[in-house]
Amino acid sequence: MKTKAKTLILASALVPTLAFAWPWSTDMMNQPNIKPQEGTPALFPKRSIPVMGNPTKIKNREESENLKNPYEATEASLKKGKKLFKIICGACHGLTGLADSPVSPKIGAINLTEEYVQDMLTEGWIYGTITFGGAIMPAYGVPGPQGGSNDLSPEERWHVVNYVKNQLAKDAAAAPVAGAN
Repeated sequence: MKTKAKTLILASALVPTLAFAWPWSTDMMNQPNIKPQEGTPALFPKRSIPVMGNPTKIKNREESENLKNPYEATEASLKKGKKLFKIICGACHGLTGLADSPVSPKIGAINLTEEYVQDMLTEGWIYGTITFGGAIMPAYGVPGPQGGSNDLSPEERWHVVNYVKNQLAKDAAAAPVAGAN
């Protein structure tokens, strides 16, 4: 009887171990799939955009100076530009463009409402600066390791330009002064 009890105890101890050997416990790697470098690669669909970014037809900021904005400064464009400005540019240039964010003085962000920016810089130059970056500013349109985060498509960059050149200074002037009550 002792042998049967020992066998029963041993068998019950092995049951959980044996349960892991069933087909439902196989590794996910062994399911039907195509592994890297295996088989013939599929062709990319027509009009697909490579993972490394959106195409930019200019090579540097200087080439962009004489570009004309293909998007009119409509209410819809200004609204898109404002939203993107607050998300992408606001951290450094401040939500009003006055270079009044906590990091602005530390990195030397410029006040985008000043006469120099509003009257002297062309739309193309601002587009090129957004695309390729500046002295400290990261690039938001250059794919690959030489560029920045590539967060903005060419169209989105132009909407930001519309906002900076046509509405930012007005919004900054209308904004309440911090600390004034």
